[in-house]
Amino acid sequence: MTLRVFLQVLASLAMLLATAWGGMALWYQLPMMAAGKSASIALWCILASALLIALWRLRPWIAICGYLSLFALLQVWWNSLEPSNHRVWTDDLMGMTHGRAEGSQVTLHNVRNFDWRSDEDYDPRWETRRYDLDQLTSVDLATSYWGMPAIAHVLVSFGFDDGQFVVFTVEIRKERGESYSEIGGFFKQFELSIVAADERDALRVRTNVRNEDVYLYRVNMSEEAMRALFLSYIQQTNQLQQEPRFYNTITANCTTIVFEMMRQIIRGLPLDYRLLLTGYLPGYVQDVGGLEQNLKLEELRQQGRITERARRAGNNMDFSRVIRDGVPGW
Repeated sequence: MTLRVFLQVLASLAMLLATAWGGMALWYQLPMMAAGKSASIALWCILASALLIALWRLRPWIAICGYLSLFALLQVWWNSLEPSNHRVWTDDLMGMTHGRAEGSQVTLHNVRNFDWRSDEDYDPRWETRRYDLDQLTSVDLATSYWGMPAIAHVLVSFGFDDGQFVVFTVEIRKERGESYSEIGGFFKQFELSIVAADERDALRVRTNVRNEDVYLYRVNMSEEAMRALFLSYIQQTNQLQQEPRFYNTITANCTTIVFEMMRQIIRGLPLDYRLLLTGYLPGYVQDVGGLEQNLKLEELRQQGRITERARRAGNNMDFSRVIRDGVPGW
């Protein structure tokens, strides 16, 4: 194979990949009905195909320059898409958690405390709550599974001496009528939201309403690190209120956001595939010394499974204590 042919093959592969990406971007972001989107994607593919044919039949540099110009136009449109806090959101993501810290005293606004009977039947409540960071005593990692063992939603819960617990969960901010799409998460379909919630909301809705399987792990952290992580969550929520951000399935999700915060607190945390395959995240946390070291991961997993305890506890005011019965470290 000559060098020219080799370069043409590479250019062809790059053009095919870019064309596929452009087609997906048009599908998820064009403000049209399905027929209009399909017609636009068809036109995009026809133009790209014509330039791909020209790459082999005409002068290659003409085809490459033409395709780069076409793709640049698409990028101008793509980069014009901006996230927004002003859409018709679903009820459970309507409120935006934000807060302020004055010394050790923290005030959180829009803490979600829904009473869920089903995904469509609930009593909505958004509350203002106050916490004393001098009484912050625990951090727990919760992983919630709904199908594949490699994929889980990750939540972080903070516990206080006065019996309060507050969960922070990174969510896609869905509009009414919207449903989650892993692929759409790559194409600016959703805004990012960080919600603070009562455990009887954020954990119970997953075990008792959505029939997910939830595991709780006590995390070993110094008081200074726990405090810094809590304040980092407040900083992130305040920033999202001022500057909305797109969710991204890989780079801005329920795990990578937390990892970014932890890396600012604990230097040297390594990158790992388990930050993407979130179902295996507890193994990563154990490897970096964040979980009980005198038990194997499988033991921590078995004893930390709170699903049945949460279902039995229901809306018990003592929910947080009941689910922790038997969890190592408690």
